[in-house]
Amino acid sequence: MRQLYFIERGKFEWRDITAPVLAADTDAVVRPLSVARCDLDLYIANGVAPATGPFPFGHEAIGEVIDAGPAANVRPGDRVIVPFQLSCGRCATCLRGLTSSCEVYPPRAAYGLGMQFGGGLSDAMHVPFADHMLLPVPAGLANAQLASISDNIPDGWRAVAPHLKARPGASVLVVGGVAQSVGLYAAGLAVSLGAGRVLYLDDDAGRRALAQTLGATAEPLALAEGREPAEQFEITVDASGLQPALRFALLSTAPNGVCTAIAIYFEPLVGLPLTPLYMKGITFHTCRVSARGVLPDLVEHIACGHFHAEAAVTRTLPFSLAAEAMDAPDIKIVFENDLAG
Repeated sequence: MRQLYFIERGKFEWRDITAPVLAADTDAVVRPLSVARCDLDLYIANGVAPATGPFPFGHEAIGEVIDAGPAANVRPGDRVIVPFQLSCGRCATCLRGLTSSCEVYPPRAAYGLGMQFGGGLSDAMHVPFADHMLLPVPAGLANAQLASISDNIPDGWRAVAPHLKARPGASVLVVGGVAQSVGLYAAGLAVSLGAGRVLYLDDDAGRRALAQTLGATAEPLALAEGREPAEQFEITVDASGLQPALRFALLSTAPNGVCTAIAIYFEPLVGLPLTPLYMKGITFHTCRVSARGVLPDLVEHIACGHFHAEAAVTRTLPFSLAAEAMDAPDIKIVFENDLAG
């Protein structure tokens, strides 16, 4: 079978590898149908995020089961969501919903991100603990409506959904940037979850336009002009990846509010305005999303028609063009499988 490998900055190649087989009764083998380009994939491809190849690529997959063990709880022909992180669903950490830190796997175990678990841009993926890992695609939903459901949409969801549940109608600020689709998902999900006011700040006009399509108010961030926070929000989200913008998001957080950083900072040290944050008593979250843990509620939200993730998709391409297009400046690319089985 074929699998796309990341080799080094700007270089990918298709390799012929051995097809996966079932190794346990709870295993499944899934043929990827649609794979979205994660925000991090772009930065691995263009060298912004440090990565050492070669390793299999692609991790935001919707697929079709082609083989399954007797205890996998799926059958051949089922259309399924494949969470990007490996998790067992049985250990104490998974049972708490913290599936990003499953005790069965090494830290950061995931498809397509530097470990040898395979990747979504391939003919087939091996899914262990499929009875836990795989979720059915709700009837009536097209693959494009679930683009990035394996990773980026859950990342946006966890930044706003639990906080809006605790604070119905709260105001939300999203500072956009390098986590470009995640910030848009956070803004759109906040609107769909009934936030009182959703302001999306970003100096990129294309992302502002998409934020407006998703129902948010969008304005330039304009920090270069010395902008300081003029408004306080109960819930803030930093998707910028830039220290001055992170500071702006933190200082825009209202007393007793919550700020979640969904961007990855690769600098060894990042400064925080701790004194004003201490005085206001805010809660600051920075962590990887536990995608499988939040997926059931998120999938139900989308299936009920509350949120339309496809609005953030800027281009759809075949798998065969993935190597050439991985570093393209699109906000969200979805690759459709055109490989020979």
